[in-house]
Amino acid sequence: MKRNFSAKREAIYQTLASTHSHPTAEWVYERLKPKIPDLSLGTVYRNISVFREMNLIKSVGVVNGQERFDTDMSQHSHFVCTKCFKIVDVPELKNFADKNIYEYINHQCNVTVQSHNMLFYGICGDCKHQ
Repeated sequence: MKRNFSAKREAIYQTLASTHSHPTAEWVYERLKPKIPDLSLGTVYRNISVFREMNLIKSVGVVNGQERFDTDMSQHSHFVCTKCFKIVDVPELKNFADKNIYEYINHQCNVTVQSHNMLFYGICGDCKHQ
């Protein structure tokens, strides 16, 4: 996809895309501020909003009081460690479609499910061994 982004917008997007940690806006700001001294946190938030509108990123949800973002737009879920708040990608759970869960939800709620996003919570492998 061709994008005509300003230098700041490109830097913000590349910083988001450069990690699998599902960063916050503040994390992006802290990484870029030394390289772009006139960058404001508001600019980061505004650009994140633009990226969401363009379907370039999605919100994983609010974890430990901060919204976290993902540039992997494939259908997948997430695991959140309740101790260190690390977020881990969970590959798409194909069994859901096999068990007709979409059809069940469609029928029970009178809706048409197009996708899902699930969050699993627990203790990650690193924290489990501490």
